[in-house]
Amino acid sequence: MKKLFITLFFLAFSLFVHGQSEQLAQNYFDRGEFEKAQISYEDLLKSQPNNFVYFQKTIECDQQLQQFDKAEKAIQERYDKFKQANLLVELGYNYQLQKNQEKAKKYYDQAIDKIRKNANEVYNIAYIFEKKSLVDYALQSYQIALALEPKFNFNFQMALLYGQKGNTDMMIEMFLDESFKTPQNLVMIQNQFSRFMTEDSDVTFNDALKKALLIRIQKTQDIFWNDYLSWFYVQLKEYGKAFIQQKAIYKRNPESFSNIVNLGQLAIEENDDEAATEILGFVLENTKDLDLQIKAHTYLMEMKIKKAQPKDYAALNLELDNLIKEFGVSPYTLSLLKLKAHFVTFTLKDSETGKAILKSVLEMPINRDQIAETKMELADILLFEEKFNQALLYYSQIEEDGKNNPIGQEANLKIAKTSYYKADFKWANHQLEVLKSASTQLIANDALDLFLLISDNTVEDSTQVALKKFSHADFLLFQDKKQDALAAFQAILKENKGDAIEPVTLLRIGKIYESIGDTTSALANYQQIINQFKESIYIDEALFYSAELYNQLNDMEHAKPLYEELITKHEDSIYYVTAQKKYRKIRGDKEI
Repeated sequence: MKKLFITLFFLAFSLFVHGQSEQLAQNYFDRGEFEKAQISYEDLLKSQPNNFVYFQKTIECDQQLQQFDKAEKAIQERYDKFKQANLLVELGYNYQLQKNQEKAKKYYDQAIDKIRKNANEVYNIAYIFEKKSLVDYALQSYQIALALEPKFNFNFQMALLYGQKGNTDMMIEMFLDESFKTPQNLVMIQNQFSRFMTEDSDVTFNDALKKALLIRIQKTQDIFWNDYLSWFYVQLKEYGKAFIQQKAIYKRNPESFSNIVNLGQLAIEENDDEAATEILGFVLENTKDLDLQIKAHTYLMEMKIKKAQPKDYAALNLELDNLIKEFGVSPYTLSLLKLKAHFVTFTLKDSETGKAILKSVLEMPINRDQIAETKMELADILLFEEKFNQALLYYSQIEEDGKNNPIGQEANLKIAKTSYYKADFKWANHQLEVLKSASTQLIANDALDLFLLISDNTVEDSTQVALKKFSHADFLLFQDKKQDALAAFQAILKENKGDAIEPVTLLRIGKIYESIGDTTSALANYQQIINQFKESIYIDEALFYSAELYNQLNDMEHAKPLYEELITKHEDSIYYVTAQKKYRKIRGDKEI
């Protein structure tokens, strides 16, 4: 037993030392210290002569040090010993580095001939060609292998290679073929398409992809391609056009309603109220599914409440009551009950009724996720009532139960915001530091924004006097007390002129004016940021919000330069893609 222990100990120790040596060699290589890397990899290769990775690294070190004869000798010896066809590519590449294209081609052609004799050789040979960025040879390898063995499938690899060559038409065709042939690769392929759609400087790629999808729809009549085209339009945030495709799918497959509801939700999230209303109206007209009906009604009510003015409140309250009466009080109508509780609390300022609704929900037989959602809304109402500790108790319960799930992270963000509203900035930033890397992008962005707000306004003002006033004004906004919040932010502007907090205060005031329909005042505040705070982290928001308002006013003369400034000077902005799309439309680019 003791001998076995000693043997295992030395084995583990030798593996550890070996791993350290490999890491050291790689570090030398990465830093460009090729002489040291060469010695390290040669030692590793001596200990494992058959390790191709170590062999390849020694060759790369030789080549970096321009020791081409040494590299050639080592490659030739290995080829003579193992007869691996990919080593012919290595020999050719060694000559290419010496600018001897004639000899390089000779060995590349020999490698290709190996595929003609045995199609399975393509896997090693094409991989090496790809790694050396020899795109044409890699493509030729795949094409020859396919001619010999039609059952092979290299659509994905060839599509990527055509993309590298700039042949986007062939790339699109190969990727679409692969999408249909191997549906499990669909998401991966669509991610590749999304990258090209985002990076494309004109509409050429998008137009080519749309055309290819339309051709396939016309040729095959398979709803797979309608769904693909719907996805395409969603990437461009053209929800109305995506809906046309989903309707076509529904006509042939009436079970596909959930996709349409999800599309409506996406349209709401992107503030495309026109498309969302049309989509959800279609759902209500065509489904008898109670769950889908309740979802659609909830989304429509949320949209109405968001745009409502005080004169509309009574009618909306009655409409909510009628919907709850129609569908009943049960776990199935949780979304409507939560909306009712939120509306009566934050809009009608009747928090007691809101709490009563939610407490009755918690007595129903609801599942774990529904309990968390209800407790979250109840905690929000307790926070509205300024019962900070009770609210924190509920948020903490949700966070503990949810751990790293999205709802747990949302609760964690609300814990941080509650601390912020209480002016406990140190604890708030402690929470936000973790949430900046949250799995949910929206939560991560919100956490980063609040973290930067606290940090930036602590550096200049260690007493945090202005930040305390600002957090109180933000709390008034949370309570939906717009006029009180507006007065508080305006007081900060007056009392803290020239301070670091000024641009974000102007931004808040602008958003409040937007929400109450005072476009002129909103634009004036955004313009102050654009004129006076060009280096501020809030400049891209000021540009985008202004451009959007001018767009709504159909004043393209003012909107266009604002979008243009955002996409030329603020490429890292979260509004970049949307601004780019809208700028192209104003410029008169061909519509997709």
